[in-house]
Order: sequence, then C-alpha cells, then structure tokens
Amino acid sequence: MESRDDFRTPVSQQPHFVEIAKNTSAIGGLVSIQIDEKKHFVPIGTTILEACKQVGVSIPTLCHHEDLCIAGLCRICVVEIEGMKTLQSSCTFPITQPIKIKTSSPNVRKARRHIIDLMLSEHYGECYTCFRNGNCELQTLAKEYGVDSFTFGHIEKPKYEIDKSSYAVVRDMNKCVLCRRCVRTCIDLQEVGVLEAIGRGAQTHISTFLEKPLADVICINCGQCINRCPTSALRANDPSDEIWAAIDDPTKHVVIQTAPSPRAAIGEEFGLGAGHSMTGQLNTALKRIGFDKVFDTNFAADLTIVEEGTELIIRLYKALVLNDNSVKLPQFTSCSPGWVKYIEHFYPEYLDHLSTAKSPQQMFGALIKTFYAKQAKIDPANIVSVALMPCSAKKFECNRPEMQSSGYKDVDFGLTTRELAKMIKEAGINLPEMPKSNFDDPFGDASGAGLIFGATGGVMEAAIRTIAEFITGDKVEDIFENANVLNIRGFEGIRYMEIPIGNKTGPVPELIRHIVPNWDWLKNFTIKVAVAHGTANAKKIMNDIKLGGKFSECHFIEFMACPGGCLGGGGQPIPTSSEIRKKRAEAIYAEDLSLQIRKSHDNPNVIKLYKEFIKEGPCSKLSHKLLHTHYTKRGKYIA
Repeated sequence: MESRDDFRTPVSQQPHFVEIAKNTSAIGGLVSIQIDEKKHFVPIGTTILEACKQVGVSIPTLCHHEDLCIAGLCRICVVEIEGMKTLQSSCTFPITQPIKIKTSSPNVRKARRHIIDLMLSEHYGECYTCFRNGNCELQTLAKEYGVDSFTFGHIEKPKYEIDKSSYAVVRDMNKCVLCRRCVRTCIDLQEVGVLEAIGRGAQTHISTFLEKPLADVICINCGQCINRCPTSALRANDPSDEIWAAIDDPTKHVVIQTAPSPRAAIGEEFGLGAGHSMTGQLNTALKRIGFDKVFDTNFAADLTIVEEGTELIIRLYKALVLNDNSVKLPQFTSCSPGWVKYIEHFYPEYLDHLSTAKSPQQMFGALIKTFYAKQAKIDPANIVSVALMPCSAKKFECNRPEMQSSGYKDVDFGLTTRELAKMIKEAGINLPEMPKSNFDDPFGDASGAGLIFGATGGVMEAAIRTIAEFITGDKVEDIFENANVLNIRGFEGIRYMEIPIGNKTGPVPELIRHIVPNWDWLKNFTIKVAVAHGTANAKKIMNDIKLGGKFSECHFIEFMACPGGCLGGGGQPIPTSSEIRKKRAEAIYAEDLSLQIRKSHDNPNVIKLYKEFIKEGPCSKLSHKLLHTHYTKRGKYIA
C-alpha cells in the first residue's frame, strides 16, 4: 500500500518508477517523446503534465495542485496520445515508453470545452458578487475556452445552504466543482480529515461527518482548504463590513496590528510577484483608509519570546534542579491557533505540554485594552482592535470566550491578507505606490526576531537567539554568524537541532533574576529542539513522543499548523505553492537582516513595558493574567 508521502511525491520520483528508470534501456533513464510535433527527452515515470511544464507547453488543470496528491478527477487536462482510442488525463499518465502527444487537437479542445460547460451547469452563483471574481480558476478556464453561454443549462436556485457556522471558514457547496482539492488537503496534506465526498453520481457532494456544520466537527480552522479551492466554494469569514462601520463611527478608536507574513505577501494582491515586503507602504495605506493607530505585531512576538523562553527556563529548572516530576517536557509552542485546536482534538493528553503563553495576536489585544488604553486615556470600551493575520484560525482564536483578560474582547476582529487587500482596493489605493511610513508608538519598534515568526522555524530561531544569550552571557552573533540560526531554517517537514551549552555561563539577566539564581545547573547541558510545520508533520512528532522516541527527549518544539508556517497561512494570497512560500520567506529574512534590533529581549518597548507596567517581570502574576492562558483536557482555554 502506498504511503501518504508517496501521494505528495512527483510521479517521476516515486520508488516504482525510479526502479523502472534504473532498469530501462533508454540512455540515462530518459525516454524520447513527441509533444505537438516537437521531440523531447524526459525521465522515465514523468507524467505528461510534468513533461509539458518542463518544455513550456501549457495544459489547463483544475483538480491538480502541486501541494497535493494526484487525482485525475476533473479531466480538464486531457491530451491525445497516438494509438490510443480515448483521451488521457495528463496529470495521471506516467511516461514509460516513447509516445506522441497532442495537447491542442480538435478532439482535445472540444473535450475541454464540454468539461467546462458541464461544470458550469452545476455551478451556482453570480461572478460579479463572488469574492474570487478575477481570481477563479473556473472563470479563467471559461474565458480561455470561449464559454459565453450555458450549453447544458445552469442551476437557477442554490441546492445547498451556505454553512456560516464557523468563525473561520464559510462553505458554499453551490460553487463546488468536485475537484476534491479540499478533501485531499484536509486528509493527505494536513491529515485532519474533516471533509469527504458524500453520495454517488449526480448526488455526489463534499461534506462533513453526518453533514454537520463546520463548527461542530474537528475542523482546526487552518484554512488550507481555502487556499487550494479553485473557486469560492470555500472562503474565510470576512468581517470587513463591520470594520468599515467601526472606522466610520466617530466614537470608536480603531487600531490595527499587522503580522509579518501578510506584509511579505500582500503585494501579490496588487500584481507584484511573491517576495516583496510591503511593511512601510502598508502602514501608510492603513492610516489613509482610516485606522487611528497602526501597530506592529512583531512587538508582541518579541514579548511572546521573552514570556515563552522564561517559561521554558522555569520548566527546565524545576525538572533538573528541583526534580519536579510533574513538569511536562518538551514544551510546545502555542502561537498557532490551528495547532492548538489540533492538539485539543487529537492529543488532549498532551495539553499540559503547551506553553501557557498566548499568541502574539492575543497578547497584543490584551495590552491594547489595558496598557495602551491607560496611556492614551481612552475608554477600552471604545477601542476596536483589529488584527491583520495570515491565518483564518486567528478569527476563531479571537472569538474564544476565554480571550477577554482585559475585561473586554481582547481582539475584536481577525482580518486576513486577502480581506485587507480588498479593503485597500475599495478605498482606491494602489498599495505599491504608497510612500513608506513607520508604525505608531508606543509599539513602534520591534526586532527581527519577532519578524521571522512568519516563517516556519522562526519562533524557534527567535527563542534560541534570546535563550542562548541569556544563558551564555555571550552575544548571539558570536555564537551563530550574524545571529542566523541556519540549522533550524528550511522547508523540510521536520527539523531537529541540539544546542550544547558548554562549561561557560554568564550572569542571569536582571529581567529574569526572579526566576533562577544562576546558570550553574545548565553547564555542559544540551538543549534539544525541533520544528514541524503542517499538522501531518506534527502528527509524526506526536506519535514519536507517544512511543518514547527521539522527540520525547526534546525540551522545546515549535509547531505550526500550516505548511511553510504563517507564510502559507489560510488567509494568504491565492495561489500558493512551495516556490511562492519560499520567496515570501526570503523577503522576511532579508528584512530581518536590515534591522538594527534582531533579538526580542533588546526591543526597547518590551523593556519599557516591564519597567512601567508588568513590573514583576515575565511569568509574574500580572503577566499570567494578561499574557498567558492554560488548557484543560476538556479542550477549552481557561484564563
């Protein structure tokens, strides 16, 4: 039986085709093929679709997505192969011998046109009012193939009720084309398994267990299904109308915090290629559309590192010095709400391993309606707090009833990258043309460590920069070149790293002197850390821990629900691919290198916060009230 890893591996690299290639008589494992009268050589086992991409021949696809397993369901990618009676789907056809392929013969064009006509006959909705208008793969195909009428008729009334039960994801199955990308995303890519094809023949549709609303099943709100849906059958729950209403209300003080990942991706919504950071331009645009203050989520990311790093030190001290057997190690990161919901559903017995530190979004929300409200002399009841995030799960997180430690709803609205781009366009602003401006005080400065939270491994790297400097007393730049912890970077599903402390330790920094008296107990100790992105990889680590494997010996593990981390979040621009996610990461790491402050504990605003507001320091009583939360085996937060 094939493993799920095989599903995500290109056909030409799968074991059975590699073996064919080794044993073939073709020179170098290559086979001669002819595509539209031109001769080419491709590796044995390459699919026709892959071969055409390699030589620059365009073939339309709909069910195919490079992040997902092969399906061959939509048949829009059919081609004609000499000697075969029927057309073949190019995405599923492996080349094992010389063949002649026609990609645009009369039969191929007619078949593709009929397939599009049939899809449109079952597709309900008005394109002009659809949020994917202009970025819908079915719409693009219809235009490309000249479909200007409904050959097979069309649905005049919706067949399915729109499911708006979830804070994060809206399902409109009237716009579904049964490509099953969402099913493969949920089952194979994320290994959650909320969605499945139900029924047979004309009754086939995509639904949940027992056709329950999305809010009532084990959906983790990651939104990866949205990013891969070719139409608008899946979309995020958009609060932009409510935000506009708040902006237009003179009695409301509307502030927004912006996370690093949207800033590295939002340019794609304005025609730029992947990999352009729009931080300064976005600040200006947000002020022009009416936000009273624009704050940097990286400030709260820096705060998260100080709190979460201190918590790790406390756990290690209790386990190694006080021999407290109740301490749970490894400590898991808790800033990805999709990951938190995943562990609540699938591994509730490990909830005590989660850091109690809130996510940067929620830490910031609590501070805006306490510390900031007091400084600005504004009634927190009149503050509307918006968070620009790359993540649909953040919408769910800010609506959890426990997230009201300020005495109010800490974050009022979670806004995705796509939704904010729409608001900016609605205001008549072309983002790339905006001049750059800075964030507003008192949260204007942040570090590069907070910035790299956006990429998988970024939280761990930020934590290492701080913890290594705290313990050794040396500058982290002297430990890792340019403070870059390269061993933890990358897009491998799981990464592991050991950090030997050595025999030299420094003095305990004043900030955490109330936590430990010295570092003697860590001399010659090795801190073991790991990183996983995507819940399929999280599952591998969790199962390894359950069996007492390698990762059970770790002390700190970063988990992100989405492939690529926040850069690949469910609220980011569509399309997504491994190459796009890599370019977004490059933009973030380049911006990190350009900053003067690159360590969370050096952020002057974080230092100021502890001196003026949370005076007892990280992990203190006030800190725990505002910046931390706890978990129970009932799968609920408790404040």
